[in-house]
Amino acid sequence: MLTLLKLLKDGRFHSGQALGAALGISRSAVWKQLQRLEADLNLSIHKVRGRGYQLAAPLELLEQAQLADSPYPVFIHESLDSTNAEAMRQIAAGMQSPFAVVAEQQSAGRGRRGRKWVSPFAENIYYSLVLRIEGGMRQLEGLSLIVGLAVLNTLRDFGGRSAGLKWPNDVLVGNKKIAGILLELLGDPADVCHVVVGIGINVNMIVASEVDQSWTSVRLESGCTINRNDLIVDLGRKLQGYLVRHESEGFAAIQAEWESNHLWQGRAVTLIAGAHTVDGVVIGVDQQGALRLGVAGQEKVFSGGELSLRLRHDS
Repeated sequence: MLTLLKLLKDGRFHSGQALGAALGISRSAVWKQLQRLEADLNLSIHKVRGRGYQLAAPLELLEQAQLADSPYPVFIHESLDSTNAEAMRQIAAGMQSPFAVVAEQQSAGRGRRGRKWVSPFAENIYYSLVLRIEGGMRQLEGLSLIVGLAVLNTLRDFGGRSAGLKWPNDVLVGNKKIAGILLELLGDPADVCHVVVGIGINVNMIVASEVDQSWTSVRLESGCTINRNDLIVDLGRKLQGYLVRHESEGFAAIQAEWESNHLWQGRAVTLIAGAHTVDGVVIGVDQQGALRLGVAGQEKVFSGGELSLRLRHDS
């Protein structure tokens, strides 16, 4: 099906006869593949007698040649359950890190706290970078925040100038989510381990009825369709730059930069930890990337993967 899709991606009309000749199949077989494209990938294909078949809009696919300038090897998949899951399978199979996995779509994309990450075909970026960590816990301190800065600066390169960070793992425009980060560990974090850095970015998505929270995309913010290949290459370069600095200097050297991009700095928030909540005012983050809150006149520090932050209604 992907070969057929590449023939149609220019958004022009193509006759069934021409498509069949290019694929070496009959026109009826072309028709069956077109039906599968519509059903499996939720694509809209126009059918006009005498003219042929046309995608409702031109489609830009991920291309290995265009990703050649990425600082990390990138493996492209048409469809996966999730790029993080595939990255873990490759680690188990002995793939040498660093490397990145990307997909045109995900059937079971995941966000933090078990939430579904909606992943339509060929619209957004679903990216997982695998890193081998040998420096113990120090190399993990503030890592998700470092990744957030790399994502943020990539978005700003492509028109998301109003984007900012929300502790610990989100990138927002105002109160709308544009990107999220999910880190997963394999191995002993006190010794040698692998970390899978999962990044989801809403790039060209303009409609998504399944998303259960306020969201936006780079296209909606910039008014332009974005070349996802270029964005992935830029993201890889930004990640490499921040990760090298983090490894040599630690999160403390980047703490002030992160705080200056935190949208909720000084805001009244509610921190949710399971069934417990804490009301406070965001002071910033500490040198390990933990959240510093002013709570009833005292500073308290919070960290952990299952914590969630919400603005208070009186903020």
